[in-house]
Amino acid sequence: MKPRRYIRLLFNANKTYDRQVIEGVGRYLNTTQCNWDLFIEDDFRTQQASLGQWHGDGVIADLDDPNIEYKLNQLQLPVVGVGGSYNDPALYPQIPYVATDNYQVMKLAFDHLKSLGLTHFAFYGLPRDPRYRWSEQREIAFRQLTHNEGFACDVFHGHLTSSENWQQAQQSLCDWLQSLPQPVGIIAVTDSRARYLLQACEQLGFMVPERIAVVGIDNEEVARYLTRTSLSSIEQGCQQMGYQAAQILDQLLTEQLPANATPRLLIPPVQIHPRQSSDFHALHDPYVIQAMHFIRRHACQGIKVEQVLDYVGVSRSNLEARFKIERNHSIHQEIHYFKLEQACELLRATELPIAQISHYCGYPSLQYMYAVFKKNFQQTPKEFRGLRKQSMVPNLESPFKPIKMAVGN
Repeated sequence: MKPRRYIRLLFNANKTYDRQVIEGVGRYLNTTQCNWDLFIEDDFRTQQASLGQWHGDGVIADLDDPNIEYKLNQLQLPVVGVGGSYNDPALYPQIPYVATDNYQVMKLAFDHLKSLGLTHFAFYGLPRDPRYRWSEQREIAFRQLTHNEGFACDVFHGHLTSSENWQQAQQSLCDWLQSLPQPVGIIAVTDSRARYLLQACEQLGFMVPERIAVVGIDNEEVARYLTRTSLSSIEQGCQQMGYQAAQILDQLLTEQLPANATPRLLIPPVQIHPRQSSDFHALHDPYVIQAMHFIRRHACQGIKVEQVLDYVGVSRSNLEARFKIERNHSIHQEIHYFKLEQACELLRATELPIAQISHYCGYPSLQYMYAVFKKNFQQTPKEFRGLRKQSMVPNLESPFKPIKMAVGN
């Protein structure tokens, strides 16, 4: 029997990032069957006042807050840190550390926007604060990426928001958005900031994604449902970070690593989830841009071509000809494609009944939606959802490949 170990987790689990890291730690325990008892606060928050009173065997902690890093350095037991990567190697903590690769996170978002044909880029971060060093590091990466490609860039830090200053903060954000050239691709430092962007664009009447494309970071499920425009987002490798952090701590406790070892791992992002907020097409015709915006906002309300024509204010033959040039298909087909895309997204991302999805996407009946899917995908919506579920079944025997690490003293 392996000796029982008492391990403390220091994370703020109201954040997606921390929750997924914790899940990765749990996966390591379930995979290896190591004999650990985990302690985490009842409210899943980091209680700094009690750090000096922990007398267990080890700690895995989010070190984005420098105060926590300082206090943990006083403990005479193994500590493994989790946090963001740094442009300057001297900034890394002198303990074992597993980091999200901020440069690769930003590169994935930037490359996605650049591939859409955009040439203007902006970054929406957080105010400078020692607690948000990861935001500053992402800004540094953004500036490097745009500079290396020869693009100019705009940066806005905004305010830390609260119920008292939220309207003022949104007004400042609106002022910044109005100063930007359009079209523009904006990377928000988190999904929460991206949600503020989408709200400000709606307030200003700016067309997303036709004139402003937005990408967030975290792939936060809750944020996806709090905006009318589904948010494109970067999924970080947080589960793998937790898994690797637990593995390093286990190796320290079992003396597979020397007690003074300081391995450092950089974990790349998993993928980008492109959704409506960055579904930008390099359109030039102002009438087609207006029509596309109207279709995205109202296609699932059962609109017809006539409503699009009324909104744009041109004849059918005129707009159909413009669509043929810009989109290579008709206005009716654009409405059809968008409704189908929305139905696929809801089938992939939710457990809503298919009849309800049919209603949300503006199909006149469930039978009609089945006929549309059969014609376009040669499968029913139920079969489409079933295949999606099969592809998401995790491999519990080996959730992550081991990473070779460089060990420094």
